[in-house]
Amino acid sequence: MVPLLQVIIPLLHFPFIITSCMSIKPSPQPYIVYMGSCLNGKESDHELSHLKLLSSLIPSEESERIFLLKSYNHAFKGFSAMLTEHEASTLSGYEEVVSVFPDPILKLHTTRSWDFLEAADSKFGSKLPHVQNSADVIIGIIDTGIWPESPSFSDRGIGKIPSKWKGICMGGSNFNKSNCNRKLIGARFYSNREFSTKRNKTSPTATRGSPRDFVGHGTHTASIAGGVHTKASYYGLAQGIARGGLPSARIASYKACTLEGCEGSIILKAIDDAIKDGVDIISISIGASSILQSDFLSDPIAIGAFHAEQKGVAVVCSGGNDGPDPYTIVNSAPWIFTVAASSIDRDFQSTIVLGNNESYKGSAINFSPLKLGKRYPLAFGEQVAASLTSASDARNCIPGSLDTRKVAGKIVVCVNDESTVSRKIKKLVVEDSRAKGVIIIDREGESSYDSPFDSGTYPFSEVEATMGSKILHYINSTKYPTATILPSAEIIKSKPAPVVASFSSRGPGGLTENILKPDIMAPGVAILAAIVPNQIESYYGAPENKSSLFGIKSGTSMACPHVTGAMAFIKSVHFEWSSSMIKSALMTTSSVSNNNGKPLTNSSNHSANPHEIGVGEIRPIRALDPGLVFETTINDHLYFLCYYGYKQKQIRTMSNTNFMCPKNSTKQLISNINYPTISIGRLNEHDGPIMVKRVVSNVGSKRDATYVSVVNAPPGLLVKVVPKKIVFSENMKRASFRVFFYGKGAVKGYNFGDIRWFDGSHIVRLVFAVNIE
Repeated sequence: MVPLLQVIIPLLHFPFIITSCMSIKPSPQPYIVYMGSCLNGKESDHELSHLKLLSSLIPSEESERIFLLKSYNHAFKGFSAMLTEHEASTLSGYEEVVSVFPDPILKLHTTRSWDFLEAADSKFGSKLPHVQNSADVIIGIIDTGIWPESPSFSDRGIGKIPSKWKGICMGGSNFNKSNCNRKLIGARFYSNREFSTKRNKTSPTATRGSPRDFVGHGTHTASIAGGVHTKASYYGLAQGIARGGLPSARIASYKACTLEGCEGSIILKAIDDAIKDGVDIISISIGASSILQSDFLSDPIAIGAFHAEQKGVAVVCSGGNDGPDPYTIVNSAPWIFTVAASSIDRDFQSTIVLGNNESYKGSAINFSPLKLGKRYPLAFGEQVAASLTSASDARNCIPGSLDTRKVAGKIVVCVNDESTVSRKIKKLVVEDSRAKGVIIIDREGESSYDSPFDSGTYPFSEVEATMGSKILHYINSTKYPTATILPSAEIIKSKPAPVVASFSSRGPGGLTENILKPDIMAPGVAILAAIVPNQIESYYGAPENKSSLFGIKSGTSMACPHVTGAMAFIKSVHFEWSSSMIKSALMTTSSVSNNNGKPLTNSSNHSANPHEIGVGEIRPIRALDPGLVFETTINDHLYFLCYYGYKQKQIRTMSNTNFMCPKNSTKQLISNINYPTISIGRLNEHDGPIMVKRVVSNVGSKRDATYVSVVNAPPGLLVKVVPKKIVFSENMKRASFRVFFYGKGAVKGYNFGDIRWFDGSHIVRLVFAVNIE
């Protein structure tokens, strides 16, 4: 959701300052020790070897530290333990160790959306196929747990659990094994004894001692990915049928997070368990801060996802909510499907009616009790400032800036110049001052429509800067200004849609610009899905004094499970396809047009580029028949690690192979791995061309097919495809081509375009991004 936690909380080791002759022992901290791919063997044997490794390192007088916080022994090897900085450094030099790094705390990135996606597909005459294997697809959700009683997880009409499922349903506080069923087939939770004593003293034990969701984030994401058809609304808003991308899919929940965040060591354990349990796709709406991104071998999600991909399990991740600035995308490893967020064709309007009967359509989700026929005094924040408060603070409704005596009974207008003070805080400041309601004016160029605020029963509306200036003009030109705020109304088929959400993190990737990220875009704004009853209302007050089973949330957290559900849908039709084939199918068939038939835009109404949308908006039905696919193999990922600069020894340990890195490996060669997009992080306009190679496989119904390429490139950037035509036959199912990029004459900075392969019935779109220096 947007954003649940503002920053990552890294666990760093701070050296003590020695103020006397007495030495102070360094304080141990949680570390993750990653040891690469797992060989066959008993779980107990792996744990014993990990303990032996610890005992050889930790002094005997501190033997109480010789225990494993977590042990990884299914898809990959390793453990987490309490170590000093010196011990961690020593371990990193061991032959069998790939990397050692502090255990980070990551943050959560947190209907009609599926109807919107299908409506767009219907323009192309697409029809939903009859799916025989749909109930055999298992989705693993790593999040805050699950609320099993939600109607989204009913198993009515669902057959027996697939035999491939090897997981468990753990009992715990307020959760019985019987809470699992043929829909929710598995549930796990995790706890660290260090977490409760050092990291999370304020959280109730129940939040960790059970698979049950006490936050709502995991329940919401799970129902988006695979919830069954059920009637749903949020107190009458967004009324209709809620469902996931594959309603017949099975769900396995892995509770790795609380409201405070997600321990990296636990996320790794959850991924390891999910692979062992037999899931097909893992959905992770979690990530690090874009400011403090980890190296790939110090990133728990990247490490776990690599081994999932190695075992044939797809991993879909949210790209983060730190937009609209560039270089903010996270979860950017090439073996992760990285998702940006967009709006759908639904707005929630909260109309403001002034005393002169002029009305302004603001944005919010509110159930205002104020009436149309009555007006309330209207004041700008600086007009009702507390004594000794600056006008700027009062305009922004900073805590302590308003005079309760002046505010009581009025509707207060606040500006949003101070971005460090959230809408929730402004609302609470005004509400606590006994005001009747609040109007917030966005900054120039910003729009609240891509993230409507849920204020519950408190009157609230947010307007763009142009509307705000008119409201302020009315206040300043009227002796007794008045207004009212009406309850929210749902606007369907709004245009344009989709639009890139302002909060959605942007590329290029901070760790490498030679892989285009994000990969793809999916609905992530104002998404209706299952929640924990009373979870929303505990913050804002429940309309009609009753609880809702569904809530509306925004974030790349919500976009991620849309792609997870889309992958599950395609997997159910093409069960034999690898995860990278499904990823390619979704990427090469995506849409770059909105419901006006024009190019996609961002929330500032500018044309959206691939660093914002990836290849474009998902179109799941169209992806069932992509024509050609780019299959990115494990060897491609090993080449990526070589080109990135990792040592051959590390890569061999990671992969449990004798893989040989090419000589003269450079980061520029990353562009050459067989990815469904092309990104070149640096092309000097005076140098010769850069060449990249791609291999495609024909998965169309016609074995004898001929594809012809067409290049769409910006002026000055010369792009040549060799050969321009590729021919497939019964005996020739794969073909390769090369692309040459010439920078002379191109505008400096990033140039975007695509190569489209046509065979008369398919359009296979390969997006490129080239940075000219």
